[in-house]
Amino acid sequence: MAQPITRQNTIRKERGKATETPGRTLNFEAWRTDRRAQLSLGGFLFLLSLGLLAAFGSYLLTGTADQSTLDAASTTALRETGEDTRNWLGILGVFIAHVFIFRWFGVAALGIPLILFLASWRLIFGRDLVPLGRVTKEILFYMAWFSMLAGYVVLLKDEVQQGSVWCGGIGYEINVLLHALIGWGGIAIILFALFLFVIFFYGITSISVPSLPSMPRRTPTEKEQHTDEPTGEEEEYEEDDLEDFIDVPKARPATNGAVKPNPVPVPPPVEASIPEEVVEEELPKPVEKTPVLNGSSNGKLTLTIEDTSVRPIEEAAPAAPVPEAYAGPTDEVNEDLLKTNGLYDPTLELPRYLFPTVDLLADYPENQQTKVTNEELEANKDRIVETLQNYGITIDNIKATIGPTVTLYEIVPAAGVRISKIKSLEDDIALNLAALGIRIIAPMPGKGTIGIEVPNKNREMVSMRSMITSEKFAKSSFELPVVMGKTISNEILVADLAKMPHLLMAGATGQGKSVGLNVLLTSLVYKKHPSQLKLVLVDPKKVELTLYNKLERHFLAKLPDSDEAIITDTKKVVNTLNSLCIEMDNRYNLLKDAGCRNLKEYNAKFVQRRLSPEKGHRFLPYIVLVIDELADLMMTAGKEVEQPIARLAQLARAIGIHLVVATQRPSVNVITGLIKANFPARLSFKVTSKIDSRTILDAGGAEQLVGMGDMLFSSNSDIIRLQCPFVDTGEIEEICDFVANQRGYDAAYGLPEFEGDESGQSEEKDVDLSNRDPMFDEAARLVVIHQQGSTSLIQRRLKLGYNRAGRLIDQLEAAGIVGPFEGSKAREVLIQDPQALEDRLKAI
Repeated sequence: MAQPITRQNTIRKERGKATETPGRTLNFEAWRTDRRAQLSLGGFLFLLSLGLLAAFGSYLLTGTADQSTLDAASTTALRETGEDTRNWLGILGVFIAHVFIFRWFGVAALGIPLILFLASWRLIFGRDLVPLGRVTKEILFYMAWFSMLAGYVVLLKDEVQQGSVWCGGIGYEINVLLHALIGWGGIAIILFALFLFVIFFYGITSISVPSLPSMPRRTPTEKEQHTDEPTGEEEEYEEDDLEDFIDVPKARPATNGAVKPNPVPVPPPVEASIPEEVVEEELPKPVEKTPVLNGSSNGKLTLTIEDTSVRPIEEAAPAAPVPEAYAGPTDEVNEDLLKTNGLYDPTLELPRYLFPTVDLLADYPENQQTKVTNEELEANKDRIVETLQNYGITIDNIKATIGPTVTLYEIVPAAGVRISKIKSLEDDIALNLAALGIRIIAPMPGKGTIGIEVPNKNREMVSMRSMITSEKFAKSSFELPVVMGKTISNEILVADLAKMPHLLMAGATGQGKSVGLNVLLTSLVYKKHPSQLKLVLVDPKKVELTLYNKLERHFLAKLPDSDEAIITDTKKVVNTLNSLCIEMDNRYNLLKDAGCRNLKEYNAKFVQRRLSPEKGHRFLPYIVLVIDELADLMMTAGKEVEQPIARLAQLARAIGIHLVVATQRPSVNVITGLIKANFPARLSFKVTSKIDSRTILDAGGAEQLVGMGDMLFSSNSDIIRLQCPFVDTGEIEEICDFVANQRGYDAAYGLPEFEGDESGQSEEKDVDLSNRDPMFDEAARLVVIHQQGSTSLIQRRLKLGYNRAGRLIDQLEAAGIVGPFEGSKAREVLIQDPQALEDRLKAI
């Protein structure tokens, strides 16, 4: 009988053994990131750079005199040698300078102190004075190249003793070798080395050739204008014309026969830097309006007003996206089933489900909105210019872009004005404008301007209805489209939660954080079918997310033994988070068996009926975990909450589980480094201090927001100021009632059961083998044949739920067929021979 094959992940085991180091080890990573260690090392490198500079400089002046003391150092007392040394760093300075200058690089060794100085600057100040890596490579190359060039000159003049200080031993010996090979042609090799370095290091791909002087064109006579025969002068000019070799764009003939030059396209001003991975499409070009306040005739600066308008589509309800076809490898399934039934459609379980209509949302007509007046714009402009002039700062141009909450004034400072000087006047400008929340962006990303954000006296209401009916949201092809809000240029920002892939939110009490969560959930409910999305809502405050209880049989997911779909108890929160970790592991097993890398590929393959449900495969919806207040959970549960959240944030992106975590207190003991590192997308409403702003955004500015939905969105190091839409409690109730009144599933989406601690330290459960599961024998044969004692294997092969499969594993352990729980590894199968298993089953 053939022996069963043991399937083990040997690579993972070997890697795990390799990382296990007995005893205490030095935590080099913690030491390297310690700010005290960085300052200490930076100070040492700074002193070393100064010492080497002093040693090298004095050696160039007194090196000849110190050479004799260096030769006699081995036979003379150290004290006497030091007294005779003229180098500023004594005998040690002479020795180091002798090695670096005389033996190695010559005068070019002065680049060593420069490299050490730049490295010390980075360690001390936390930023580069110049790009350290690139400049270091440049300096090292030019040190070696100058040494070779100086060595050629020294060899040419035959002044070895006097010239070795200039070229060093390296440059001289290389030139001796080149001279023996090709004579004085070694200079060609040296210059060619410089040519190659410049070409490849600086990325030069073309060399411009100065254009030849052309003959002045004479004005053709009227007769020559109407004849096709060129004159002799024209023929001579065309022979020397360079246009045959250079691709010169030709002007298009106009309709009247005249030739008009091609207009040079002027790029429109971009009001915010939007990451390509998050935003659906580029923002439309802002329309420059013609009104100019107080023209320049009186010597005052002209204020150009720029604004954009959003055109909503006609009450369009977003449709459910159609799953894409998958072109990957196929499984062995019945192709007749695909021909007969077509593609699998997950929405057919609720075929009559209707998406919420836009009339459930309140409408705020634009004619009732309060706009920024020209008088306010002109007054703010005059105060900004006056404040800057009081400090001796002149500007060449100023432009205003009107937003729903703030107006962005972009100024172009005059030549010679330091940006840091304008940045330091933030409080003075705020005082002169008598406004709250002045924010200066110096410089504007991708522009040659400095931005000053000034809050509007009368703010514009951004309604959720205008966001939902916008073309950008309705026609979005994102997997999980989420409305973020309006930018300063009145553009709607739509982000993809599936690509973020997790969102961290913060904001003080009453600044709009709860409204922001409602906007996010409303966006998902308006765009996704219940079969495509499941929500896990955690609300420790017990009052913020209770409105979504009505969505239990449509969009919510919960534990099997939970009575409430909205999780409020801390213990149940811990169990739910660990249950999501089990769900994540189960989904990864399905993706592994299907040969897919992410949820989108897996579902597309399942839709084409290339994955058999008989093997445990099923359509997997996206799962979005929303935690309303992380600080309360961290205070009551601590590590029990931090570890599963960090694990989900690290691994759950590929299998469609995404996290949205909000907190009122973004301190370091709430948003720990383990959590923060896996949340690249951050959203901050107004916070109380600059420290909180740096904790959530890694930059200041959130403490200067004006509240009521004014927020900063950070993704891929780009920070955008937005106004969050407003959705009222009554609107949420109507949307939930609209969905709940339709036919839903029999129950909420069931998460895997989790009981107690899975670390192996929980008390062993009493298992009664006399009351075994009817499928006990079949499960035992399954694990022995595959030599893999895992719950997921029994669950998939026997088509059982997770709870029943877990009870079967407990019974197999009690019967001595599988070993105890070993963390993330599968249980050890104690019986190797199927015949021995049959004997064990008869004996039980």
